[in-house]
Amino acid sequence: MVNLIRLATCCCTGLFTLWNQGLAADWNEYRGPANNGISEEKVSYQWPVQGPKILWKSQASNGFSSFSIAQGKAFTLISAMREGALQEVCVAYDAASGKEVWSAPLGVAKYQGGGDDGRKDNNGGDGPRSTPVVESGRVYVYSSDMVLSCLDASTGKVQWTQDILKAFQGQNISWKNATSPVIDGNLVFVGGGGAGQSLLAFAKATGKLVWQTGEEKMTHATPVPATIEGVRQIVFFMQSGLVSVSREDGKVLWKFPFRFNVSTAASPVVAGNMVYCSAGYGVGAALAKITKSGSSFSAEEVWRLTGNKPVANHWSTPIYHNGHLYGMFSFKEYGEGPLKCVELATGKVKWEQPGFGSGNVIAASGKIIALSDDGRLVIVEATPAGYKELAQAKVVGGKCWSTPSLSGGKLFVRSTKEAVCLDLTSSLSQVR
Repeated sequence: MVNLIRLATCCCTGLFTLWNQGLAADWNEYRGPANNGISEEKVSYQWPVQGPKILWKSQASNGFSSFSIAQGKAFTLISAMREGALQEVCVAYDAASGKEVWSAPLGVAKYQGGGDDGRKDNNGGDGPRSTPVVESGRVYVYSSDMVLSCLDASTGKVQWTQDILKAFQGQNISWKNATSPVIDGNLVFVGGGGAGQSLLAFAKATGKLVWQTGEEKMTHATPVPATIEGVRQIVFFMQSGLVSVSREDGKVLWKFPFRFNVSTAASPVVAGNMVYCSAGYGVGAALAKITKSGSSFSAEEVWRLTGNKPVANHWSTPIYHNGHLYGMFSFKEYGEGPLKCVELATGKVKWEQPGFGSGNVIAASGKIIALSDDGRLVIVEATPAGYKELAQAKVVGGKCWSTPSLSGGKLFVRSTKEAVCLDLTSSLSQVR
């Protein structure tokens, strides 16, 4: 009887572990399944001197696309020679080994050089900026030339495509599309640009157009699905500022003026009924408070700071944690730009630490996982009390303008030269 009880206990424990890991397993789109850069996984930051264990490294040539992980594969976009020409390519890696499972060319790649910037000893590598989204056995990719493709996640075979420029007379932007497709419910959303199609919604199963809205050109910032005041909505940038529309029909719910100059590339950050927005090129940052009266919404300015300092995000979208923003707040300070903690309610900088450049952050276990633009992984306590570094390791070579992805205790990181998968599960009992 005792043995049967032990067996049952072990089975239940094992099933619970698998169930718990399954809940946390997929980081299936840009900035994670909740579109906020935050993971609920428990991971360890007790590293040996040489850093976390490297599970694999693979080549990942050019571009700033991040990884999306689902179905045992890691998906990203690169530019590489295919069929005698430089093409944009969706690559599926085996998440356990790093071996390429399949690759699907998306079309000839021609970039405009903006992505070649960087510190003198760490520049070049221009390429695709968009990150795939994976759901229900399909991969959705949005190319630099604004072609939305749905691929079979197992084989890379094309299921359907929508050429936004040709079929909808869309308008691209300088340095080309950088936004990632976003899935919410049964719809996949992409920026379109131009009359009647600042944002388009397609049925994810068939690729059929469901609705389109807006009259302005697109920006480089990926839209964010959010529930604000009980209503599911899609928050995105047009060149006049923030706009939010109903997920179901594209009806405009509210707008918030925010100046466009050259590029708006950091996504809006939604924290309850507060929405933070930011841009470089002298624009700065602002916070909007969204309220609902009856069926009508309104957006009120809480604060606004102009200029590239003290608070501005070039393309690095910060994460929100317990009343504060954490991220790379700088403009073209390659290699040197600071990681900052900013109080959301006031825009006040609580602390800053130089040396991160134009990298990106996510968060897990109450800690900030920061990837500097020179490939250093730095773990920082998420507290406004001061900068407290818990661990640091050089993990990848090349230029890192992409965002780390966390899935099943594994951290997936890439640069303009290579991709790496790191084990963050060791010594889980010693999580700080």
